[in-house]
Amino acid sequence: MRNEQWVSNVQLAQVPGLDKLLPPEPEQENDMSRPTAGRGATVTPDTGAILEHRVSTTAFRVNWMAWGSRWNTGRPAAAASRPYAPPHGAVMYWVLATAIAFLTGCTSITPPARETATGPQSPAPGDHSFTLQHGGLQRRYHVHIPIHRRGRHLPVMLALHGGGGSGRQFQRENALDPVADRERFLAVYPDGTGPLSGRLLTWNAGEHCCGWAREHAVDDSGFLLAVLDDLATRTAVDQDRIYVTGHSNGAMMAYRFASEHADRVSAVIPVAGAMDLAVFSPTRPVAVLHIHSMDDPRALYAGGLGPPFPGTHNRVAHQPVARGLAQWAAHNGCDPQPRTQAVFSGSGRDAGQTVTHLVYTGCRKGGAVELLRLSGSGHGWPGVQVPWLRRRFLGASTTLVNASEQAWKFAARFSRAGR
Repeated sequence: MRNEQWVSNVQLAQVPGLDKLLPPEPEQENDMSRPTAGRGATVTPDTGAILEHRVSTTAFRVNWMAWGSRWNTGRPAAAASRPYAPPHGAVMYWVLATAIAFLTGCTSITPPARETATGPQSPAPGDHSFTLQHGGLQRRYHVHIPIHRRGRHLPVMLALHGGGGSGRQFQRENALDPVADRERFLAVYPDGTGPLSGRLLTWNAGEHCCGWAREHAVDDSGFLLAVLDDLATRTAVDQDRIYVTGHSNGAMMAYRFASEHADRVSAVIPVAGAMDLAVFSPTRPVAVLHIHSMDDPRALYAGGLGPPFPGTHNRVAHQPVARGLAQWAAHNGCDPQPRTQAVFSGSGRDAGQTVTHLVYTGCRKGGAVELLRLSGSGHGWPGVQVPWLRRRFLGASTTLVNASEQAWKFAARFSRAGR
């Protein structure tokens, strides 16, 4: 297992040996990490994992009441490097944790590892994983290179997973890769930081979110900037067309990155997560499309304390969607109130759902601000079906809007050079 600092939005009860319940990282990850020719960063095979737990954006604590006192997962990095040796009773802990994660939509089976690109040449079309050092941590990101790139400089879409997810999990579930293949852009899926060596990853997205990443002041904004710089050393990137999207905690992080590095970002498309910044001072306009359901049961559209994560008493304070959009509209020189552009109603499986397209007018060039306001759907990524067991916690899915398609359709309108 990698020796890295543990940072997460998770607090687990104190159970001796609980850190060893997950399957170990394959030993080859350390053995096979190697310098890329001509670069100081390393390229690491995406070894995957047997089971990956994804959680909602709310920080949470699993209370193992039968086992006694609390275990603080903010342990030092050295503890993360101990070899795997399941303690007596580990199976019971594992089953309980897996059951909670599955019912809340936080469990997915990781497919076999994909081969990682090596060598000084631009990586071939397909999926690749890269690592770099940032802030004293070894960080990882994943890239999907479109099938027909034709040697040109390509736009980049950073896609940030939700709280408790991972880059690979988000890649599997958001259906962005087919859009990247068709439209020829680089889809980049960075990993946040977390307690379980590649699992339960979160972002330090702002004032209230999320968990250990925020409390330990992880420089995720700087990390994403480093990802863009590292990517540009590996393949041809159109620096005028850098875009950011994200889901839930990842949406909040997308807002933070766009605000702090507006000189690098042309458009931001947050989904199901409102802006949560104490300081908002972009250096230039950034185009914004926000996608969010008014009936989201987790990231509350109107703001306020979200519901406790199942089995815990932990809640997260969410900011109103309208507040963040008003800040961007004012900064981008837009009129203060949006106008309704169109309203769509669902049928069949989407019956009873609506999408209202709201547009702020009068914005400065390159600073459009728009909202796709959904109703009747929940917290899931629009365009992806939520399994029925998860709907109790995440709400209904919708196909009335495909967030991946809408993200690119909006982003493609903007270029830093064209501002």
